[in-house]
Amino acid sequence: MKTMRAFLSIAACAMLCGCGSSEEPAAPAAAAPAPEHQHDAPAPPPAAGGAPEATLIEQTPAYGEGARSNLVGYLAMPQDAAEPLPGIIVIHEWWGLTDDIKAVTRRLASEGYVALAVDLYGGKTAKTPEAANALMLDLYGDPDAVRRNVQQAYDYLEKYALAPRIASIGWDLGGGWSLQTALQYPGALDAAVMYYGQIVTERDRLAPLNVPLLGFFGAEDRSIPVREVQEFRATLADLGKVAEVLIVLRADHGFAIPNGSAYDEKAATESWNTTLEFLERNLKLATPTRAQ
Repeated sequence: MKTMRAFLSIAACAMLCGCGSSEEPAAPAAAAPAPEHQHDAPAPPPAAGGAPEATLIEQTPAYGEGARSNLVGYLAMPQDAAEPLPGIIVIHEWWGLTDDIKAVTRRLASEGYVALAVDLYGGKTAKTPEAANALMLDLYGDPDAVRRNVQQAYDYLEKYALAPRIASIGWDLGGGWSLQTALQYPGALDAAVMYYGQIVTERDRLAPLNVPLLGFFGAEDRSIPVREVQEFRATLADLGKVAEVLIVLRADHGFAIPNGSAYDEKAATESWNTTLEFLERNLKLATPTRAQ
């Protein structure tokens, strides 16, 4: 059987056209909680370090087309993959597609996935909260572009990496968009993970969700109050959704990010292990639904 290296060599040169969903979800709010980020700097999301990585294929594919240029992301997958692997769309924090996000993408690949980190900022990254906030505000000037961006990443994993199942995962800014991606792809995306991203509590907006959802929120997070997280969880339960929304005790916004002002090593490690179990259950142990 051909290896995935052959598929990805072809895919690196391929361009995809974007098209919007007929019922696109509303974009999250643009403003970020400055107090939660004022002492932060770009740093690895959970488990970006740790155990040695497997031998990987790493690429920077053009996974789609933006308004002014190609969308170039970062892709990693095990080198010895003989068959198509489950795919994961990795959505970065407000810092952009940094080396730290690439590190966590490699960690996911080491667990047996083809992981594609999208770039929502067109190659730009931030080193200060002020710069990150400016990039994020500019991003929400055209939320449809974000939806097309993530959709093309999904199409890339499905059509060129031949991923039999696909999930999304994100932190902060990316956490909110991981949820939005799940809402945008009812019947297509297979799982979604969000770390303290913006939530949706309206029943009509959550109604389309039909994939397993895992969410982590800090009990001390002022930007996403516990009462709103509880409402989010209760609405999902009332709608009969398969969702596990966890409120992490004594944790604040950004608890999963090393070197951030709110980093909590124990909470970060436990949430990462829960994430890996969730992904394995929904991407590896579940019966594939896409044609190979």
